[in-house]
Formats: sequence, C-alpha cells, structure tokens
Amino acid sequence: MSTPERRPATLADAAEIARIWREGWRDGHLGHTPAALIEARTDASFDHRAVERVPQTTVATIDGDVVGFTVIVDDEAEQVYVDRAARGSGIAGLLLAEAERQIAANGHSRAWLAVAAGNARARRFYERSGWVDDGGFDYQADGPDGPIAVPCHRYVRDL
Repeated sequence: MSTPERRPATLADAAEIARIWREGWRDGHLGHTPAALIEARTDASFDHRAVERVPQTTVATIDGDVVGFTVIVDDEAEQVYVDRAARGSGIAGLLLAEAERQIAANGHSRAWLAVAAGNARARRFYERSGWVDDGGFDYQADGPDGPIAVPCHRYVRDL
C-alpha cells in the first residue's frame, strides 16, 4: 500500500465522501440510534451533508483515491470515517491525529467527539487512541424537522 496523504476536501470528493460516510454510518449506527435518525439518514441526506461540509473536511487518500475523511466543527471532531477496505490500515489514526491538530490550531485546548453508545468498535478505537469517555449524553443530530436526540458517549482529549 502506498503512503496515505491528507488534504482539504474539494467538491469533486463529495460523492466518495458521501459513500464512505453512508456505509460507515450504517455499520456503526444501525441498531444503536433512534428510528427517527435512521429514517432521516437517506442516501440523499449523506450526499447533501457531504457537499455542505466540504469546507470543514479533510480527506485521506492513497494513490489519489479518497479512503477516509474527518469533519471538524469548532472543538468537535464531528465525523471520522474510513472506507471499509481501508479499515485497520492506520488511516483512522492518521485522520484522528489531523482532527486533533486542526482543533488545537483553532485555539482549543480540548477536543471532543460523540460516539453512539452501542458502537463498541469505535469506542475501543478512541480509547486506544488516548481519548477518555466523559460519560453519556444525548447528542442533538441534525434531522429534517429539527434535532434528533441520540444516546451517545462524549469522548474528550486534552491537546
């Protein structure tokens, strides 16, 4: 495998970001989130949200192909997703380190992210990466008719 690279996302990446996001979200959230959120996360919603978040998105690429991405909103690593074929390759760690770097560069001394309570795989990854489970809370996920409360754990990391 070639060395992965990071770069700011462009609109040309949006379709691939949406695909990775849609597949990864379903892997980590089905069975762990309210039915209202599952209904709201249509293919079109991922397409729209990927385009909308391009300015806050960094992609990881291998040989020019997008294999993962992260979205930063203020002090939150809002999204961290890796293509199924690239899981276990170190891409997630690369993206998480980039999220931490960007959050610190934006003047924050602590980063946070939300993980669906039942997403054990993601929770183990963040804990191995030095993030601390700061407890459960209801994350207010964007929905078509307003926020949808999702039972999550808030993970934090001092930068």
